[in-house]
Amino acid sequence: MNERITQLPKLRDESLLSDASIDRIKNHIFELFSTSDNTKFAEKEIEELVSSIIEDFLHDTSVSTNLELNTIAQQFTNSAIPTVSSDVGSYIDNLADNVIIHSIRTSSPRYIGHMTSALPYFFRPLSRLMTAINQNLVKMETSKTLGIYERHALAMIHKLIYNFSNDFYQINTQNNESTLGIIATGGTLANITALWCARNYSLGQKEAFTGIEKEGLPVALNFYGYKGAVIIGSKLMHYSFEKATGLLGIGERSLIKLPVDCNSRIDLLALQRTISECRALNLHIIAIVGIAGATDRGAIDPLLDMAEIAKEANVHFHVDAAWGGPVLFSEKHRHKLAGIEMADSVTIDGHKQLYLPMGIGMLLLRNPQMAKVIEKNATYTVRKDSIDLGKRSLEGSRPGMVLFLQAALNIIGHKGYEFLIDEGIRKTQYMAICLRHKPEFELLVEPEINILLYRYIPKLWRQKAATGTLTKSDNQLINQFNERLQNLQSQAGHTFVSRTTLEIAGMPIVALRAVIANPLTTEGDIDSVLEDQIKTAAKIAVLS
Repeated sequence: MNERITQLPKLRDESLLSDASIDRIKNHIFELFSTSDNTKFAEKEIEELVSSIIEDFLHDTSVSTNLELNTIAQQFTNSAIPTVSSDVGSYIDNLADNVIIHSIRTSSPRYIGHMTSALPYFFRPLSRLMTAINQNLVKMETSKTLGIYERHALAMIHKLIYNFSNDFYQINTQNNESTLGIIATGGTLANITALWCARNYSLGQKEAFTGIEKEGLPVALNFYGYKGAVIIGSKLMHYSFEKATGLLGIGERSLIKLPVDCNSRIDLLALQRTISECRALNLHIIAIVGIAGATDRGAIDPLLDMAEIAKEANVHFHVDAAWGGPVLFSEKHRHKLAGIEMADSVTIDGHKQLYLPMGIGMLLLRNPQMAKVIEKNATYTVRKDSIDLGKRSLEGSRPGMVLFLQAALNIIGHKGYEFLIDEGIRKTQYMAICLRHKPEFELLVEPEINILLYRYIPKLWRQKAATGTLTKSDNQLINQFNERLQNLQSQAGHTFVSRTTLEIAGMPIVALRAVIANPLTTEGDIDSVLEDQIKTAAKIAVLS
């Protein structure tokens, strides 16, 4: 695929190593870590090779190759670690020919099925810089300025959500006693951390009881007089909350999932009723969870109403805005998140609509003192009196991903993000209009922001679909058709949408799921995705 670099030493795999071979290995290892002129020359050539691979990858508009996963997997079954070192050029050539070429091109404008998109070009050189300086944000002794940078970036996002006074941020942004937010590797850990804080804060130290973090859940519940603990949200909650219930020791059955209305928003009467029932059963409510952009359909809960209900019940209110949080940048659409500013905690995922590389999510906390309830110390690193960020983080060692967040907030800016959000929603509305005018498709849910659910209706059932007379058996067959359509479209690799299952009138309905966030996606690309589905559907009809 790429021309090999011949200047780097080639090392043979020898079962019996001579003294000369051992010396070659030593020299090779020292060269890998060196900053000598020879190494700089080799590094430059490797960079040119990698740049060529990246250029080929990003300029290919197809989504993937059509090689099946099982075929690819067969190339990676040998578990033996190579005895002798390999040269970098050979390794990268092999990587390009066997891994990169078959990777998913999430940057393709016709890849509109998941929450991963094209990235701004400046992350590529910044990633090299971040790797080179290799900072560890667990502690200021291994990060120093990036730790300060992280606090600053979190204050920017905190202000976007809560918009407290300038004095508040002057006092709290770089204050060791304050924690405006916590960076994690993704939204899942941010959600888990939020509920960890909520649990510990509500079952904390009191009188002779030293708090749940020291005493454990059974002792804490007994001390406070509860028979159990629950977390309440809609049935559209992200699966990370199921992980949280296990990790917090209350179990998945204690995650109460409430029904949603026709707009996929939590049933507020059911929420109020459930709170009353939990009180009557003497169950402690750790948190109420609101959703700002449900993962499978983009729906936004009535956050303002939920916040008022949570406040009246004196319960922690957490908003999972992993997907929809950046809608706050948009003057036109931010009203859809009204009430998020009343949340005790908010999750935002950077690799989604902040357009950051994979591996950065964040938790924002209304109360700057709340994270103290999860603080941990160690004499060799995060000491009690230190200013280290790792004291109040579920993770210990963390890379300097905040560099990407700071860069994006400065280089893209507020108005740049507003444009990205508005465009994504506008193009989603365009796709919805296209679907309404094509007899082959049925729009299943009116999009609230930029996730759209629809399905293909084979010709045999179009009249019944139009008159609303489809039977359960009809829908089952249409479901099977859409599953096959999505599989074949994905396997071909020209375009891509994902799929999910929702319940309509008591029936499970397989839905094709489009996520319109890539700024490179045009109306023409959307047209091509739908045309590709129509052509693929025609082949299914022939094969049936």
